[in-house]
Amino acid sequence: MIEIKGLHKTFGEQKVLDGVALQIDKGRTTVILGGSGVGKSVLLKHIIGLLRPDRGEIRIEGLDITRLEGKDLNEMRKKFGMLFQEAALFDSMTVGANVAFPLREHTKLKEKEIKEIVAQKLEQVGLEGLEEKMPAELSGGMKRRVGLARALSLDPEIVLVDEPTSGLDPVMAEAIEELIIETQRRLGETFVVITHDIHTAFHIGHKIAMLHDGRIVEEGSPKAFRRSSNPVVQAFLARGEEKEV
Repeated sequence: MIEIKGLHKTFGEQKVLDGVALQIDKGRTTVILGGSGVGKSVLLKHIIGLLRPDRGEIRIEGLDITRLEGKDLNEMRKKFGMLFQEAALFDSMTVGANVAFPLREHTKLKEKEIKEIVAQKLEQVGLEGLEEKMPAELSGGMKRRVGLARALSLDPEIVLVDEPTSGLDPVMAEAIEELIIETQRRLGETFVVITHDIHTAFHIGHKIAMLHDGRIVEEGSPKAFRRSSNPVVQAFLARGEEKEV
């Protein structure tokens, strides 16, 4: 679905991506794991075309999006849904208006059709009937659910998820993880999730890729990843286990 080849990105004198190479499989959940500040969000912004690399390619179903501009790039972005960190809802809009926003911006659907889609997407994330609520009335976990409903509103082929459990308590974090698993399984879409949380990565990922020093230093199934002999991976896993204890 997505093939990243030799991706380089430098901001000033800071090298963030240093030859990232990664294949993201269609209809599966790929988790990009790494500590804070390693460039996970920068990589995600390249995948959706918000940033351009200094060098390298990002091919989506064979088409290199780093060469697209204007209308062609906007058309490609319609393949994507995005769940931002901490949901990033519009505080001045109702839940229904937040979910409807992409539909109003990118389609010519009538209001009746938009309302039907909004109701359907909210039902899919377990928030049916909450269209008139304001974001301030919602818990952190409910906001993430609204964010996911908005990300799914245009029926994207690829869903990008930025730190889905950041700032949530363990019970709510697990509920969001289960929602992502269930949604991906039901819709069969391609999910790309970035996180620093080891538990989240192993819970939701079909494949885990670790970003460190601007490169993917290890990738594989959760089982294979745990068995990695890479010292960087082992040190990261050990730190995560210490925090859980």
